[in-house]
Amino acid sequence: MDWQHSVWIAAVAVIVAGGLGYAVARAQIRSRQRDQQAQAQAELDAVSVKVRELLEQARQDADRLYKDAELRGKDEVFRRREEFNREMEQLRAEHREWERRIEKREDAVEQKHQAILKKERLLEQQARKLADKRDALEKRAQELEALIAQEQTRLLELSGLSREQAEKLLLERLERELSEELAKRIQKRDTLLREQSEALAREILASAVQRYAADHTSSATVSTVDIPSDEMKGRIIGREGRNIRTFEKCTGVDVIVDDTPGVVIVSAFDNIRREIARIALTKLIQDGRIHPSRIEEVVAETQAEMEKHIMEVGKQAVLEANIGPPIHEKLVQLLGRLKFRTSYSQNVLQHSLEVAHLAGMMADEIGLNGLLARRCALLHDIGKAADHEMEGGHPKIGAELARRYGETSPEVLHAIAGHHDEVTLDHIYTVLVAAADAISASRPGARRETLEKYVKRMEELEAVACGFPGVEQAYAIQAGRELRVIANASQTSDADAIRMCRDIARAIEQQLDYPGEIKVTVVRETRAVEIAK
Repeated sequence: MDWQHSVWIAAVAVIVAGGLGYAVARAQIRSRQRDQQAQAQAELDAVSVKVRELLEQARQDADRLYKDAELRGKDEVFRRREEFNREMEQLRAEHREWERRIEKREDAVEQKHQAILKKERLLEQQARKLADKRDALEKRAQELEALIAQEQTRLLELSGLSREQAEKLLLERLERELSEELAKRIQKRDTLLREQSEALAREILASAVQRYAADHTSSATVSTVDIPSDEMKGRIIGREGRNIRTFEKCTGVDVIVDDTPGVVIVSAFDNIRREIARIALTKLIQDGRIHPSRIEEVVAETQAEMEKHIMEVGKQAVLEANIGPPIHEKLVQLLGRLKFRTSYSQNVLQHSLEVAHLAGMMADEIGLNGLLARRCALLHDIGKAADHEMEGGHPKIGAELARRYGETSPEVLHAIAGHHDEVTLDHIYTVLVAAADAISASRPGARRETLEKYVKRMEELEAVACGFPGVEQAYAIQAGRELRVIANASQTSDADAIRMCRDIARAIEQQLDYPGEIKVTVVRETRAVEIAK
């Protein structure tokens, strides 16, 4: 029991000690709180004093700012009032200036009005004078008519002519007097029609020629084959000439072996034969084996290669011309043969392609079928590939060949047959082909004439002009593209010169053959010469 009592006493002691500790701690806490509250109250009082000082300072600053703002506002109002007064003064000055201008304009208008009134009065006076003159002229005209009637009656009585004879003489006189007026009217009408037609034609032709420009080269009439040395000439001739005879027999050409160093000449009328011979001879020289059997073998091989080459050339031409539906193989072959045909030294195949392009461009310009125009133009000279094998001119031969090998289009057949005006022109495509053909043939450098033919053509052109009465001299210039005619001023009038120019142009068209156009110019002048002494 004693230990229990001791435990109880210890517990009570612990509790009493805890309570005393708690009371002491609480008293300390309250003491600290009172100290903190006192400090906080002191700080609060200090802040209140500071706030009152700041409020007082802010009030003083606000009063000062209010006074400054009031002063600035008064200054701004004063400045604005001065600007307004200046603007109003400027507007008043401008208003006064406008008033002065309006017054001046009113004065000018008044002056013009007075001038117009004066002119109206003058016009009225002139109108009255003109009316009086018109009445006088009418009266005078009536008197003149009466006098003319009397004079006519008297002239008929004095001349002893009938009325019909007098009318005939009068008409002849009027015809002579009006010939100049008639010539002027003819010239005016011709000029108008020529300007209208030439403007459109020039635009179409210039566009076509500008868009297509082809190179022109001339083929030689003979071919030359280079040889490595002059010893090769003996091998080409062969023993007793058997090699050269065999070669000429197989190829149908003439082989000229002369003293010219380094070359052998191959000559033939047929360009294809000449080309076959040139290629075959080149192969034989390169091979070195030259004897009759080898010659026959190489020539046969070259002929087969040439046929293939001709077909390829024809196909390439058809493809390049873009003529639409395909044509017969025989026509393709004939086109290929044109590569080895020349006309006035112009390659016929190249000429046909150029005509095809030009005709197609012109057809497109005027709204026609360009494919059909190119087809007509490409085949227009197809007859030249066989004109030495058939009878007739190349237009007729070409139309017959085209019809024979399946060309059924009437436009194509007519263009082939009529591009040289040998038949009546019934289709517009024929006109286009003829125009394109003339352009290609007359293009500078396209064809070449010998000096004798050129001189003869110039002389014939001048002779046609000199055959007209009143012509003193005639000169063909610009390679025959223009003819200058000097007329006698004492024998011809201006009207006669105009008619002479037309007559000479028509005579050239009827009597001469020429490429392109020829411009005829008739010059009539009167010169007065005096010497000052």
